[in-house]
Amino acid sequence: MNCGSRLSFLQRGTHRSVRALNADIRAWIDTWNDNPRPYVWTKTADQILDSITRYCTRINDSRH
Repeated sequence: MNCGSRLSFLQRGTHRSVRALNADIRAWIDTWNDNPRPYVWTKTADQILDSITRYCTRINDSRH
């Protein structure tokens, strides 16, 4: 299983226990470390901050 498909498995997989999830995360890390690549940002800092601002406004206005 390559790193990308393993990440998809982590995101969509069903884990019956924390131990199983932990084992899968550690396996993903081991796979990633075999061929590490830098993270590439797809949004600008302003886009990220705007998104956070919208989220904070939404949760503060929800009256929970």
